[in-house]
Amino acid sequence: MEPRVSFLTLAVPDLEAAHEFYVDGLGWEAAMHVPGDVVMIQVGEHLVLSLWAEPGFEEEVGPIRRGEGLVPITLAHNLATREEVDAVLEDARAAGASYVGDAVEREWGGYTGYFADPAGFRWEVAYNPGPIGQTVLPHH
Repeated sequence: MEPRVSFLTLAVPDLEAAHEFYVDGLGWEAAMHVPGDVVMIQVGEHLVLSLWAEPGFEEEVGPIRRGEGLVPITLAHNLATREEVDAVLEDARAAGASYVGDAVEREWGGYTGYFADPAGFRWEVAYNPGPIGQTVLPHH
């Protein structure tokens, strides 16, 4: 098996709130939107973010674990400058993110902050001066 991810699927409790946040709020383009079922957004050359309504997810994949605390996953959006990090966090705030934390300088040399989408999934917005962190797209 090749080391590759083609789809990143997030089960969301309110698909229309997710659509409103990502498409209307952040301005991302939906490649597919089936109301009440799924929203698919091309987020990379070979990567699709799939937002799937929880009932369909559970029917096909299985029951969702529920409880206190955060979902143990983060998604990351790397940028070329600290200023772009601050701008994206403001974009998320304006889009109605359920949580936005200010970016801070990290001990490893980066500058990161977090926001949460309507389902609570946390996005790290980062400037990372290291070689792995140079996989970035400019903020528009």
